Amino acid sequence: PLPSIKLDSTGAISPDEQSSKPMNQPLIGALSRKIALAANESKTITFVLAWHFPNLKMSRVAGGIGRHYATRFDSAAAVVRHVGKDFERLQSQTRLWRDNWYDSTLPFWLLDRTLLNASILATSTAYRFANGRFYGWEGVGCCPGTCTHVWHYEHALGRLFPELDIALRERADFNPDISFKPDGMIDHRGEFAAGHAIDGQAGTLLRAYRDHQTSADGAFLKRNYPAIKKAAEWLIGRDAQDGQADGILSGAQHNTLDAQWFGPVSWLTGLYLAALRAVEEMALESGDPPFAARCRAIFEAGQKKLVADLFNGEYFINHPDPKHPESINSGSGCEIDQVFGQSWAFQVALGRILPEQQTRSALKALWKYNFAPDVGAYRKANKPGRWYAMAGEAGLLMCSFPSKDWDYDKAKGKGPEWATGYFNECMNGFEHQVAGHMIWEGMIQEGLAVERALHDRYHASRRNPWNEVECGDHYARSMASYGVFIAACGFEYHGPKGHIGFAPRLSPDNFKSAFTAARGWGAFAQKRDGETMQASIELKVGELALSSIALTQTRIPKAPKVTVTLAGRAIQARAETTETRILLHLPETTTITAGQKLDIQITG
Repeated sequence: PLPSIKLDSTGAISPDEQSSKPMNQPLIGALSRKIALAANESKTITFVLAWHFPNLKMSRVAGGIGRHYATRFDSAAAVVRHVGKDFERLQSQTRLWRDNWYDSTLPFWLLDRTLLNASILATSTAYRFANGRFYGWEGVGCCPGTCTHVWHYEHALGRLFPELDIALRERADFNPDISFKPDGMIDHRGEFAAGHAIDGQAGTLLRAYRDHQTSADGAFLKRNYPAIKKAAEWLIGRDAQDGQADGILSGAQHNTLDAQWFGPVSWLTGLYLAALRAVEEMALESGDPPFAARCRAIFEAGQKKLVADLFNGEYFINHPDPKHPESINSGSGCEIDQVFGQSWAFQVALGRILPEQQTRSALKALWKYNFAPDVGAYRKANKPGRWYAMAGEAGLLMCSFPSKDWDYDKAKGKGPEWATGYFNECMNGFEHQVAGHMIWEGMIQEGLAVERALHDRYHASRRNPWNEVECGDHYARSMASYGVFIAACGFEYHGPKGHIGFAPRLSPDNFKSAFTAARGWGAFAQKRDGETMQASIELKVGELALSSIALTQTRIPKAPKVTVTLAGRAIQARAETTETRILLHLPETTTITAGQKLDIQITG
């Protein structure tokens, strides 16, 4: 029989009941509670399982780094007491988020797949050190250093827990003692000294802009603008190695495919152009118009040159450098991230980085050449690489070679087979990125098909739905799935400007979804009935300060009549309209608090 354990009045194990044994001997017990039930009566019993392992140490990470939770609680019993004391609030807000998330017009499976990967933050992929720094592996115990070229794909941390993303920027990426070098290069693995990554550098600048947008005020940008500018100057310096920054990168470009690529590479230059636009916006908000103008000029030059030099009439390609025939390069292959810069730009409301016609053509090419309803036949013929999608399963392949002038053997150069094998794989985070981009561009069926393929691969009958695997379990890049949700909502937010916007891609005439902001979260809904459109922003937790609201519908009247009310109080709003978008300017910053709803009605 198992021993009985007595609890004290707080629900913790009484000191005289606590037990210990040597590590090599099992410590076994049972926790029970007696209740009496009358006929037809039911009761709920809640047990709290808590732990406390404060002495975290990691190789090459300086000092006894410890765990952040140990700065709040000195024991597992203290955790239990905290939960017991605040249980009603903790469980009610957890259930409120769950109910708010699933009270949506979006498909249930899509809500599941786009949010489930946020659980990665509760695994051993992710840590918060005692000093507040956020740290992540690529996957559980796999590839250290909160790698910039992997983590910049994710959108769950930045949107759901922006304070942790800001801690990552300030305590690692922009920290000269960890990652930030004197010339502005951000080491893509921090103290593990791995050197530059072009995509990671550009992605960190884009994440910094997202951090600014998800802040309630401009303090983050004010603190970090000097580092942001220097990091951008480092990228511009890589562009200008031949003496003139023309917006096209061509030198050694280490990237997330774990090799140095040479020559103009469409997806790396595209990310560079998106980063330039993000830095331009931050420079303008920081009172630095000369640098903003410099970024804009390089961006415009690169935008034209990228299309002229690297668009083959169907999709974007790369030009391998003949001086480096040994290097890996997808060449004229149809590579999965070729228009990633535009995808990132949509996530932070930067508008078009690449022209719509060519970008959509490139995504259609990915659908035509790379999406396989059954990857088995392709992988049987192309054996190198890992089987993240098995025979009988669908997936979006990393790179196909539809052009006769280039193939896998040419692409591999003299690179290692494990690195070129990436081309034949279906890697979850990349697929999420493309699925979201397709939805942004109005390719709804294709985007949902790519996302559904992922969802089906991780159906509970096949694999753990909460564990999308790349080179490790609970792989960080898979948090790109939250960006698919952002795309479906057409969500935009700028906390310091007090701006929020929605442009639903799915069922815009009758739409509802959750949203998060700097200091609160809630639900957005819009519905069209004939010539009348009604929308609402309901805050469930915290507060939301607004100065402007952007809405999109299939048709906006040229001279609409707009009515805005907050908790029954009328607000006089000024409207700017285009054919499908209306921008409402509130007369002053208006704060919505938990439990309040802002209602909008637009009529012709």
